[in-house]
Amino acid sequence: MESRELMDDKLKEACGVFGIYSSHEDAALSRTVYYGLYALQHRGQESAGIAATSGKGIDYHKGLGLVSEVFDDGILDKLKGHIAIGHVRYSTTGSNTLINAQPLVVKYKNGSLAVAHNGNLVNALEIRKELEEDGAIFQTTVDSEVIAFLIAREPSGDIVKAARSCMKKIKGSYALIIMTEDSLIGIRDPKGIRPLCLGKYNGSHVLASETCALDTVGAEFIRDIEPGEIVIINKDGVRSVMTKNEPGSSLCIFEFVYFARPDSTIDGMNIHMSRWEAGRQLALEHPADADLVIGVPDSGTVSAMGYAETSGIPFGIGLIKNRYIGRTFIQPSQESRVLGVKLKLNAMKEVIKGKRLVMVDDSIVRGTTSGQIVKMLKDAGAKEVHVRISSPPIKYSCYFGIDTSTQKELIGARQQVEEIRKFIGADSLGYLSLEGLLKSTGLPAAKFCTGCFCGTYPMEVPQEGKKYLFEKR
Repeated sequence: MESRELMDDKLKEACGVFGIYSSHEDAALSRTVYYGLYALQHRGQESAGIAATSGKGIDYHKGLGLVSEVFDDGILDKLKGHIAIGHVRYSTTGSNTLINAQPLVVKYKNGSLAVAHNGNLVNALEIRKELEEDGAIFQTTVDSEVIAFLIAREPSGDIVKAARSCMKKIKGSYALIIMTEDSLIGIRDPKGIRPLCLGKYNGSHVLASETCALDTVGAEFIRDIEPGEIVIINKDGVRSVMTKNEPGSSLCIFEFVYFARPDSTIDGMNIHMSRWEAGRQLALEHPADADLVIGVPDSGTVSAMGYAETSGIPFGIGLIKNRYIGRTFIQPSQESRVLGVKLKLNAMKEVIKGKRLVMVDDSIVRGTTSGQIVKMLKDAGAKEVHVRISSPPIKYSCYFGIDTSTQKELIGARQQVEEIRKFIGADSLGYLSLEGLLKSTGLPAAKFCTGCFCGTYPMEVPQEGKKYLFEKR
């Protein structure tokens, strides 16, 4: 039995990163990072860490669990300095161990550095083998350690030169925050697959995966880090270095579908408004004769509201989410696996009884959870359940930092829409077209990576079945 399937039949992001540079020692610096990570908790719930420096050495603490489980006042009081970075992580199968938690802290000839990485390198295994043959000894099974080694090995000690040299070697997705004993560095991969933004806070500068983290700590948004850009923040201010930019960006489309918080803005587009528009497009493409539109909380709610507005069908709350399920809980037995969904969601019988429903969700991965929710609604008295999905069928694996199932586990890769409809027990099923999804973002279609929908990736990827070889070796 797969506990993740019970908990959430969704694609999972890899992690979130946050960093802050202050021109002076700030006793509250680690708490600012803590609050920033709290705002990014949706990007990773399995481990968290914070590293800080006062200019001599790096102190850090990391652990398994949610941000609130890993840190307390005593720990945060010990993490003092004028620079600090943090990380929340969602691991791939079999790699959720403390040694793999970030930030990764390494000592080298020029002092110490810490690395926090959001993304996934597609050539990490090859680089790691080369480094091992050259005498490197690795402590973790994460690709991020390859980045730390490459930067630490730069002979000149120049952090910018080291970053540029590293970027020439690594391939894949990366939003990086690197901390040395005197600088904070942000790097976004040349394709801009993972988001990273810059903000200002009480004379300090902040780097974060999403703008919602800036809002949480009271920082003012300045701008998004550009694809292929290196930003260096130190006593001399903020300096930008552009590496050789690859033609066109390839921002992950699933940031808009599911990953990012609705109150975040990425590359100029607000996530809430994009999801609302996706719902409107969905109503135009797949209308339904129904009495009520409901969303699967929380990811389907905004699109459901957009669907309702365009269709003229009233929006209602048909499912209630239990917000107190932690990262883990005692798993139901094989015989009662449906309990996993019921622990998380409950149908509003008084609202849906006797009604024809449009149930809006953001995606279907394996189809198991969708089927259980449809059954739950019908058991609660729904007359009909018409499922509408605010993204196209997921047919291909992702290699850039998202924990997708292998292609054989993706129901969209194995079955046609009518077959999926029968499998989940819906009265009808409609997916938003790729054109409709791209239109909903308000950004040029060429800006996005849509590999999980169409199988066309922005760079060469490993063969199917090899995507997690690095972490499992």
